[in-house]
Amino acid sequence: MIQSRPMIRGLLLDWAGTTVDHGSRAPARVFLEVFQRSGVPVNEAEARGPMGMAKRAHIAAVLNLPRVARGWEEKHGRPPTDADVQRLYEEFLPLQLSVLREYSSVIPGVAEAIAWCRSCGLKIGSTTGYTRELMEAVSPVAAEGGYAPDVLVCSDEVAAGRPAPWLNFRAAEQMGVYPMHHLLVVDDTPLGIQAGKAAGCLTVAVSHTGNALGLGLDELEALPERELGARIQQIGADFRATGADFVIPSLADLPDLLTTQKLLV
Repeated sequence: MIQSRPMIRGLLLDWAGTTVDHGSRAPARVFLEVFQRSGVPVNEAEARGPMGMAKRAHIAAVLNLPRVARGWEEKHGRPPTDADVQRLYEEFLPLQLSVLREYSSVIPGVAEAIAWCRSCGLKIGSTTGYTRELMEAVSPVAAEGGYAPDVLVCSDEVAAGRPAPWLNFRAAEQMGVYPMHHLLVVDDTPLGIQAGKAAGCLTVAVSHTGNALGLGLDELEALPERELGARIQQIGADFRATGADFVIPSLADLPDLLTTQKLLV
């Protein structure tokens, strides 16, 4: 936890699970499909574990899980290689592109929260594990829903994705905001929080709308209150262990956090 909280001049927002795609369902669905096609199925927890990484690195991380690597060797007669990672990635990209519009709706309350932040003079930056090509499908849908950040930096535009800080540094440069402690990173994955801390930013994790819970809005609303409470409690504890300075249910709750914590200039 940063002891002396600086005034925030800009936001660095993740996309799937944070601003669009409640439950971060689009990437999870496609990771499951790609590995199913390879003959080595993975479960949802395995597919979601490295969420936040650049997608090629995400595939490599799943493929190198001990259970998955053993399954791959049993199926293909050899351990997985970098060539296998590349082939899976090349299958992943068109599949991901084909479903993105379906899963790119702006999360309820996000457009209003961003409008409020803009009215306070904050610059709005964004980073993503998606490539620029994939974001060309996502961004127009988000804009139709009222969300269009000032800056977008994609995973294929930096040397390495999360948990490295480069996405955040590149976005800060394009926004013209420094030092980095004047930026607030909002993300739905531990890797995104780690990248924010590595960049020297305050960090906010979202617990209800993202990868950790992994539920669409209808699914979340149907979850029994006791089960939801227990899961959210664990998600919050996991984020704080990762280094999150704050945990909120949704980006829609950010204005209240900025006000109550007196983080605005």
